[in-house]
Amino acid sequence: DVKEKREALGEVLNGDRLVVAPYKLDFKVMKSSEPVCKKKLSKEEVVTFRQAVIKDYYFQMYYDDLPVWGFIGKVEKDSKNDPSQARYLLFNEVRFEVLYNNDRVIEISVQASPETAVDITEDKEVDVEFSYSASWRQTNTPFEARMERYSKSSSLPHHLEIHWFSIINSCVTVLLLTGFLATILMRVLKNDFV
Repeated sequence: DVKEKREALGEVLNGDRLVVAPYKLDFKVMKSSEPVCKKKLSKEEVVTFRQAVIKDYYFQMYYDDLPVWGFIGKVEKDSKNDPSQARYLLFNEVRFEVLYNNDRVIEISVQASPETAVDITEDKEVDVEFSYSASWRQTNTPFEARMERYSKSSSLPHHLEIHWFSIINSCVTVLLLTGFLATILMRVLKNDFV
């Protein structure tokens, strides 16, 4: 069952569609290959998943307000020249590694398990059992510094260049539209005055 989370305005504008994940990550509780669900993928679903793997689709989750990302599959190529030799794998197990300090979650990461990945190269029905594992490790990182990992990547110069370009682009567009409107109004008003 998929339970959708009610989004805030920022999440809607960002295009996020959040749902409640079926993973139960209780604090300091280790889990190993915990089953989530079994599903028989139809041929159409296999093709859809294969296209998602080709396009490098990924998932994003939040745990204790910390974002975590992971790919849904991977492409294994035996030879670099022939794309028909590629194997398409769907990850059916994710491994969560959670770092904590005392009673606070500091960092979370996720890795897919390529050993148990399901081959979706052929257009045929496939039985898939999805599962997850969770491991907990203690760290000395203070709770106040847990977001530094994410803020480092967002303050890179290329992000600022994109924002400045967008702002300048918007200003130029507004000026051009205002000029066009003023020109049209001046012509119409000039005829009225005459």
